[in-house]
Amino acid sequence: MVVLNKIYTRTGDAGETALGNGARVAKHSARVNAYGTVDEVNSTVGLARLQATGDVDLALERIQNDLFDLGADLCRPDMEKDTQAEYTPLRVTDNQVTRLEAEIDEMNKVLEPLRSFILPGGTALAAYLHLCRTVSRRAERLTVELAGEEDINPAAVKYLNRLSDWFFVGARMANDGGKDDVLWVPGANR
Repeated sequence: MVVLNKIYTRTGDAGETALGNGARVAKHSARVNAYGTVDEVNSTVGLARLQATGDVDLALERIQNDLFDLGADLCRPDMEKDTQAEYTPLRVTDNQVTRLEAEIDEMNKVLEPLRSFILPGGTALAAYLHLCRTVSRRAERLTVELAGEEDINPAAVKYLNRLSDWFFVGARMANDGGKDDVLWVPGANR
């Protein structure tokens, strides 16, 4: 159980923060950048939820919870070698990735194939979902960068990769099943 009765601790005033295992690292470390950007994705999902209703809102709520799982996963270095761990670290699972894939496939069934790249926009929900997509792509890049330096859970990268695809397809659904997608016109303003 989490209990937060004091929000500021002053322990980060020198530019360091504690990871989930208690280790202190620079706030600009690859690991902190990765899970910090996952937190940013979660905030953009919160914005999208302001426009979402019904099943879409429920799916976004599940994604927000998954993103907290992912942040917990990324903030805790590989604990298999740590005999001091009080509990098994929370890790994103392939089942969470598979759920995203199933939801993408279900949404994609009603969409016409793309014949042009689309611009972020259309409805407010679609625009927010495109924002979620681009921030999740950044989180993915930073997580891949972290994976080049340290061992991480491979499902974390898979999850972020599928998540940005989910946001893309979800944005098309929010644009009346793709009918209101804003199409890119190459060289239109030359």
